[in-house]
Amino acid sequence: MTNRWGLIGASTIAREWVIGAIRATGGEVVSVMSSSPQRAAAYASENGIGKAVSDLDALLADPEIDAVYISTTNELHRDQAIAAARAGKHILCEKPLAMTLEDAHRMRDAARTAGVVLATNHHLRNAASHKAMRDAVAAGRIGKPLSARVFHAVYLPPHLQGWRLDNPKAGGGVILDITVHDTDTLRFVLGQDPVEVTAFGQTGGLGKAGLEDAVMGVMRFEDGLIAQFHDGFTTKYAETGFEVHGTEGSLIARNVMTQRPVGTVVLRDAQGEQTLPLDGRNLYETGLAAFHAAMAGTGLPAATAEDGIWSLATGLAVVEAARSGRAVTVQTGL
Repeated sequence: MTNRWGLIGASTIAREWVIGAIRATGGEVVSVMSSSPQRAAAYASENGIGKAVSDLDALLADPEIDAVYISTTNELHRDQAIAAARAGKHILCEKPLAMTLEDAHRMRDAARTAGVVLATNHHLRNAASHKAMRDAVAAGRIGKPLSARVFHAVYLPPHLQGWRLDNPKAGGGVILDITVHDTDTLRFVLGQDPVEVTAFGQTGGLGKAGLEDAVMGVMRFEDGLIAQFHDGFTTKYAETGFEVHGTEGSLIARNVMTQRPVGTVVLRDAQGEQTLPLDGRNLYETGLAAFHAAMAGTGLPAATAEDGIWSLATGLAVVEAARSGRAVTVQTGL
């Protein structure tokens, strides 16, 4: 059976990645919604989508739609996801799930009540690099993990700037945009949860209205592991990376904090260095295949609503830590 999708938001990420992944994994995009009728019509024409609407209720009332992908600005996610759940549609929602933990819990509860899947589009856990690191950690190949480093400071291209740099009400700023991804990737690779964070924020020339365009900090995890992170919108020439260091070895990944299936992972231990094999599969296709299996009741989404609540809770704690200058406990309410 073909899974039929409606897009809530005529977004860049849908155009560049998600529409293709839906189609590559056996789905069909049948409708797109934008608050602008002109934008909806143009987007549908440009992307081969049969229907364009400018009203959420019209999209959700369409009996030809089984699932929705929400990629609007963050303050709109809660109401759109709850409405979709009540309409019986499965939901793949961009991160962060919502602006507050209470709202994210309401989204999760609405999906549970309706019996539909709610997943968070944390694409990085679908990367072959991070799966290889997770497997190596779980197999004990680096001994007991003691520390980690994530460097995810990039330059936000002009076509993605706008609200991310100047709209606090929409969840702008680097922390809720990028640090939430770091959190999810660390949780996925390490198999444990953060309990406390410290951080310093920076406004380096792009961020406005008090929004951080860079942040550095440390997360402390359940068993005492500490993880350093550096996220930014202002860094034009750095590479990204992810490292995990243990008692018996280290995992060194380069150029892996990206939407593309690229990068390398090296295991370094007493025997020397070994490059781990990676399959190079499209991250979004991996995520959509898992979502389609969840819709069919034969699997789980790559990142659940609970995963999205964890990353949101940690992101909010980092925001508070950066602005207060004190360590903040991560509290999810789960």
